[in-house]
Amino acid sequence: MTRSFLKSALIPVALLASVPAILHAQAADPAPAAAQAGTYKVETSHTRVGFSLMHFGFSEWYGEFADVTGSLSIDPAKIENTKLAVSIPVATVSTTNATLDEELVSADWFDAEGHPTITFVSTKVKRTGERTADVTGNLTFHGVTKPVTLHASFNAGGVNPMSQAYTLGFNATGTITRSDFGVKNYVPAVGDEVTLRISAAFEKGE
Repeated sequence: MTRSFLKSALIPVALLASVPAILHAQAADPAPAAAQAGTYKVETSHTRVGFSLMHFGFSEWYGEFADVTGSLSIDPAKIENTKLAVSIPVATVSTTNATLDEELVSADWFDAEGHPTITFVSTKVKRTGERTADVTGNLTFHGVTKPVTLHASFNAGGVNPMSQAYTLGFNATGTITRSDFGVKNYVPAVGDEVTLRISAAFEKGE
């Protein structure tokens, strides 16, 4: 019993000892010019689409979507040629309130059964700074398609020390008017303007 206990106790110690080596295997490079051109796919596990809006004018209310999929084609030397397409399952909406989540996926709100995915397909990319760009595209939500501009910033590129995949990371923000997409419940008491906050990782294809 003592031998088994010592063995189980030493396993996490060994894992902890390896963490610094893993994390410092290759530092992520924040320089856009150093990023590798190519075609990437969304790294679903570390990509989130968050949203927020005012609740009766008192507080900001938050939620997010997960299980995002999609592709990115990018060349840092020709950023205007970037192509982005993503798909978001409506049923993954989470607000940390299970009752509210069930309400949001219902036909009264997002209608996950009738419109199971949210999609964004870029139509134009414009560099706005050394590490920033505006990405304009068509957002389809709740069966309605409208142009939306996302303000994107480059985080870094490099080999993920855990997956060993070359990865690019970005943040992005934007706003939409939910009533434009037919989601009008409680407007204007519950905010019509929705702020989007996106954190996305992309792994390079073979």
